[in-house]
Amino acid sequence: MSAVDEPHTTDYRKLSEAAATAIYTWDARTASYSEVYSRLRDWWVVLPDASNPLSVLVQEFEATGVNAGTYASLTALHARRSAKAQSVLCDGELAKVREHPAPWTGLHVCTVTLGVVDQSDSDHNGYVAPVSVMVNCPPATTAPDDHCVLVAFYATPGRIVY
Repeated sequence: MSAVDEPHTTDYRKLSEAAATAIYTWDARTASYSEVYSRLRDWWVVLPDASNPLSVLVQEFEATGVNAGTYASLTALHARRSAKAQSVLCDGELAKVREHPAPWTGLHVCTVTLGVVDQSDSDHNGYVAPVSVMVNCPPATTAPDDHCVLVAFYATPGRIVY
């Protein structure tokens, strides 16, 4: 699996870019659906008020076009997906965030536009996909003292933050 390692950083842009890339990166030749899902689950930190439940993770990951059923079919096709960030816009660079700022200091919203390539033994398809990523960073009381953490992402078209 071409897994993207979660960076241990206070740079919310770097974490957002890495998270978006990880969301769209998998290889059915070397990893099961459970392994791909577990890798993303390890990044997601549920907030103390549970406002970002794991059900949102499942829903938004499936919005990328992959679920357990389709992944089984993709495994038979030796399918894989890779992604590379083309742009990263965060916080005040996003009109919706300017209109409705984050509810606490340290919560950041970035929309990452990815160049995505889906491949199999018989097909190759490239396209662009936006992903909105929310990260919680110091000085937020719900963030670790020394790094930012992923608390949500949105791949559903209607939930992308522009």
